[in-house]
Amino acid sequence: MAATLDGNPHRALAPEPRATWLPDDSVRRLAAYKLLSAYDCNQAGELATFTGNEAAAERREFGDPSAFVDTTLAHLLGKSQQIIAPGAEHAGDEDAAPEAVAAAEAQQRLRDWAEVELLPLRMQAAERKAVLLGDGVYLLAWDPSRGRVRLRTLDPGFYFPVLDDDADPGDYPRRVHLAWEIPEDTRRGVKARVRRITYELGPIEAASGNTAPAKAKSDRTATAEDSAGLLLEPGDIYRADRRRIERAYPWAPGWPSATTCYLTDAEWSLDDLRHEHSLNDLPLDQARFRTRGDGTVLHRLDLRLDFIPLVHISNTVAEGEHFGQSSLAKVMQALDELAETDTDSARASATTGAPIIGLAGARAEVDRTTGRPKPLAVEPGTVFQLADGGRMDVLDTSNQLAELRARVEEIRDRASVNARLPAVSLGTVDPADVPSGYALALSLGPLDSLIDSMRLARAHKYSLLLKMVQRIHQAGQAEGWPAGPCVSARLVFGPHTPTDRTAILDEVVKGVGAGVLSLETGIRMLQDAGYPIEDAREEVARITDRQQVPAERKPEVVSTSAS
Repeated sequence: MAATLDGNPHRALAPEPRATWLPDDSVRRLAAYKLLSAYDCNQAGELATFTGNEAAAERREFGDPSAFVDTTLAHLLGKSQQIIAPGAEHAGDEDAAPEAVAAAEAQQRLRDWAEVELLPLRMQAAERKAVLLGDGVYLLAWDPSRGRVRLRTLDPGFYFPVLDDDADPGDYPRRVHLAWEIPEDTRRGVKARVRRITYELGPIEAASGNTAPAKAKSDRTATAEDSAGLLLEPGDIYRADRRRIERAYPWAPGWPSATTCYLTDAEWSLDDLRHEHSLNDLPLDQARFRTRGDGTVLHRLDLRLDFIPLVHISNTVAEGEHFGQSSLAKVMQALDELAETDTDSARASATTGAPIIGLAGARAEVDRTTGRPKPLAVEPGTVFQLADGGRMDVLDTSNQLAELRARVEEIRDRASVNARLPAVSLGTVDPADVPSGYALALSLGPLDSLIDSMRLARAHKYSLLLKMVQRIHQAGQAEGWPAGPCVSARLVFGPHTPTDRTAILDEVVKGVGAGVLSLETGIRMLQDAGYPIEDAREEVARITDRQQVPAERKPEVVSTSAS
């Protein structure tokens, strides 16, 4: 990672060929992504050979980094993920407030969208990138043919935010590039090129020429527009006193905004780029702008949104850092040592299974063609005839093999400690070896703190994603998504450790029966424990209705005797 005097990564890690359009501060990040991906695919040894370590080609890698990543991902996501809108559980009350009803309706709309858009599947892809590489990216876009917001996951190597020097790295950037190289296609005669998709926040601009809708002119409300010769979009208002155009977005009808998001999608031939051209200032006069399906040129296309529809997921919480850190970053040296020890162990097992034998006083068979002694073959049932005083010595390497295997376990335990993944979470502990449940809970303490910090880093980002989903549906005038302020919603992850469902059920029954727990709280506890309760509000209503039904009276038995 620091193979040169200026601190740049080795050429084996840098993009090949090193693109001149890449920002200088992104080369090291992309090199780290390449290195981490090599660990995940058991190719770290092959990558090390390019740095001059020829022995690394024989390194045995058995998937330990991938196991660490998959285990961390499984505990992070939990067994389930659920969209919750605070207050929605009170929508079924007799005196339910309008806010509770709106929260319940928005919660159901978001859950329906998540089911159709396969949100859990997208999260698996994005979060594995975040755990492995440190970063993940979601892209939201309105699809008019389907009438809903589409969700895509992107490789963080395509993500290039423009961060101001004087801005807080934790702030949302006002300009973001998605860029990658398209390789040359010799059969089609297409040269290598770079594609850049830019999302940029800026002041609302008037439409030029005849691109504005026909009814835009009648929608103008200020007389100063006529003198300025502006063509406005429907709903835009020109403020002559402020000399700017404002727009009332459906999620904030009472707060006009002068900001919108522009989309530009263009390609450049690599032969036209020079060393002075960087990603942020590629020459527009040499660009080939792409077009949409309806023929619209994607050059500063007004998306009619006051935000960039991208959500960057950071794996860790770091003060003053925009990008996250991989879960493997702190144990990469241990993973190297583990692979090297596995390699030595494999070599020792070869000499143990097929030991080296030394013979003294044995006559070897001579090859009649070459006249040289034939090599001795040791097989089951082989008999060697030894002369007087002859002997056979066997090199025993079983002790060294045992030591190497113990060393492997020692390194693996140390790596799990530093990664805060206890052996019980990796499945390498026999349940019979656990003395008690309390001891098991104590051993899971580091894992609890790890998952809590990782979920904290994502809590705001997923709330922001759900808010963007609501706003884009409102902007697209989707059916069933009314205008107005968006409902605050969050994504709740399921428990990351096994729970004693019987004990929790007993606790809920006693707590609700004694009146120290509400029925809603008890249902939520059962949901967190993994009971198949889809909607807490409906479950509470069913329980309440069952309790209000009067018990059926038993028929009276009248005994009669014959007179």
